[in-house]
Amino acid sequence: MAAATIETCHVACCANRTPNVVSWSRRGTIAFGTCNSVALYDPQERKVVALLSGHTNRVNAVQWVHREDYGPERHLVSAGSDHRLIVWEFIQSVECKGHTGPVCAVDAIYMDNSQILVVSSASDSTVRLWLCTEGKEGKQRQYYLFYSLVKFVILSHFLFYHLHKAMCLQGHEDWVRGVEWASIGGELLLASCSQDCLIRVWRLCAKSGTDARPEDDHTVIKMKEDVFEVKEKDVSSVFALSLETVLAGHENWVYGVHWQPPFYRGDELQQPLSLLSASMDKTMILWAPEEGSGVWVEQVRVGEVGGNTLGFYGCQMSVDGSMIVAHAFNGALHLWCKDQDRKGEWRPGVVISGHFNAVQDLSWDPEGEFILSVGADQTTRLFTPWRKHDSQQATWHEISRPQIHGYDMQCLATVGRFQFVSGADEKVLRVFQAPRNFVENFANISGTSKEQLLTSSDSANLPEGASTPALGLSNKAVFQGKILKTCEDEKQFNSVSDQYQESYFHPLNMTEPPPEDHLLQNTLWPEVQKLYGHGFEMFCLASDSARTVVASACKASKAEHASILLWSTSTWRQLQTLPYHTLTVTQMAFSPDAQHLLAVSRDRTWSLWRRHPTTPDNPEPQFSLYAHTEKDTSIHSRIIWSCDWSPDGKYFVTSSRDKKVVFQHLGSVFSLGLTHKDPNIHQGGVTHTASAREMREREREQGPQCKQTRKVKKKVEKMSDNRKRSKIWTHFNDTDQTKAECRVCKTKVSYRAGSTKTCTDT
Repeated sequence: MAAATIETCHVACCANRTPNVVSWSRRGTIAFGTCNSVALYDPQERKVVALLSGHTNRVNAVQWVHREDYGPERHLVSAGSDHRLIVWEFIQSVECKGHTGPVCAVDAIYMDNSQILVVSSASDSTVRLWLCTEGKEGKQRQYYLFYSLVKFVILSHFLFYHLHKAMCLQGHEDWVRGVEWASIGGELLLASCSQDCLIRVWRLCAKSGTDARPEDDHTVIKMKEDVFEVKEKDVSSVFALSLETVLAGHENWVYGVHWQPPFYRGDELQQPLSLLSASMDKTMILWAPEEGSGVWVEQVRVGEVGGNTLGFYGCQMSVDGSMIVAHAFNGALHLWCKDQDRKGEWRPGVVISGHFNAVQDLSWDPEGEFILSVGADQTTRLFTPWRKHDSQQATWHEISRPQIHGYDMQCLATVGRFQFVSGADEKVLRVFQAPRNFVENFANISGTSKEQLLTSSDSANLPEGASTPALGLSNKAVFQGKILKTCEDEKQFNSVSDQYQESYFHPLNMTEPPPEDHLLQNTLWPEVQKLYGHGFEMFCLASDSARTVVASACKASKAEHASILLWSTSTWRQLQTLPYHTLTVTQMAFSPDAQHLLAVSRDRTWSLWRRHPTTPDNPEPQFSLYAHTEKDTSIHSRIIWSCDWSPDGKYFVTSSRDKKVVFQHLGSVFSLGLTHKDPNIHQGGVTHTASAREMREREREQGPQCKQTRKVKKKVEKMSDNRKRSKIWTHFNDTDQTKAECRVCKTKVSYRAGSTKTCTDT
């Protein structure tokens, strides 16, 4: 039988929240830093083609190494908060170590001898130059960098590695956030952007000997030129720098500028005069000079309207200028494509998306058609395959953002076809149900029958969508009548409060995954119920296979808060409280037949709860403690983080920080690779002791079991009186008889092996 092959079909990720983290290659591949890795994304195929893992902390800057002949790039440079630079060639990499602080900017060029010259700046106040040779670690030269808030300098090279300041360009009135060069017919154009909301374009050209000292002609109006001289050995060169234009159009900080890359048309290299800028006002502007006058004007403005997010950190443009991309403060990528049918118009494109902070929990749809996930970025996201009519292969995309919260999300459990419960860093559980507009769009995108989905979802009572009111955390349902009324009255303001409508929802008819602004505003799910009962922030959730019971647990440092609460999904009433654990329950799992509930905790123990058969007098499901482990006899010695069941429900598994994965049976405990097996399984609150024959058989297989038990007893005897009282019995076993001692009354009892004795004084 051939081994099964597992391949990655989707990576849901987004760009890190730093300005220089996205770079577009001439091959069409977008490289961006995501967490501690570099993702290579193909916008045509709409999927991540590779993940480059090498950094141990956040990636802050990514840059393709552009070739002098403008051919496809082969190398990529990344820098991170781990103080390192990595030069990538496909999967292989070369590290550059030397910075003592997070590296925030990086660039590189090819040298004549196939070496790569890399320059980097970091928060250790240094700029370092690295000379990287294939297969070797980069050698460095160090220069100290003195930051300036309102100006930047042009550095010229002297004897290759020795740099000195040639010219200081003044004009910006706030921090300079980005600069980029372009070569136009023997001259250089330098674009700079700043927090003063302005973009300045500077022109740098070489001066001949006769032009170096021109006579002043007051009859000619021309821009002021700053002339400076650069000496290299015995040769001096004269350059003139002038301000080409000042571009004002953004209403907030301008974080990024990018020239359209040069390309060959036939045998002629062309550099389009097209400049792209991105700002915190959530817009990108494409600037270009007019053909007749040469005045720089705004050609295209695209961006995001609405939402409660900040703007863009940076921007990039494809080689042919048909696509532009920006990465936002919340990590999302925004892609726009030039409309081929309508000249001069751009439309939003489908692009990858994902959480921009830690993913805390996820859950599959009961039918296996989509995935719900929650993260510390305070969002709940839904991913499903997009089945296009003209393609055989489906690609996964985010098609809905059901919950945008004000607290970090922690846990999630699906309780129906289009219903889920979520918990965050708050004491409340929230229940959400899909609106009608989502069900229709889900059918269009996934290729599922719309009529079948609407029939199973009780479409008659479904709201059209949902919206979040100002300063609110609950998604309110929006029905069809309210949408029509809002559309009719949106231009009639009777008071100041009427100008800011609570409902921002607009129904969509989507045949492809929505862009970021629609995800933020038009794909919310209404909140149908709040569940109160926990005293601290939520930590974990679980639902049974029948989708009738939900179990929840919160953070706890005392036993009174560590109880598990059971909820009915039909009435959303609290069914039962299950007390056993003394610290936070870290995970829970129902058995496949929904008859058992397994829970693991920070107190290093697990508990197993059995479901009682329902009766006409008591139709609600009830659970009782069926089995558990004690802290001093548990196989795990550290916090137990996770648990799960085998598909047949006969075995369950627990994993702990002590690097152990333990497989256990409903009737007995067994483990792999462990020398000590606990013979005492607590069932239903009654201590069951192994018989003498069982003990002798275990001694032959594993050595004297009683020695291990006596070690436990000696360890317990050294505890304080309060800790002794928490454990009523201490057991140790001999081959002939079993002895027990009550911790409270100190009564010693001897009885036959295999029998059970209790102390009447307790």
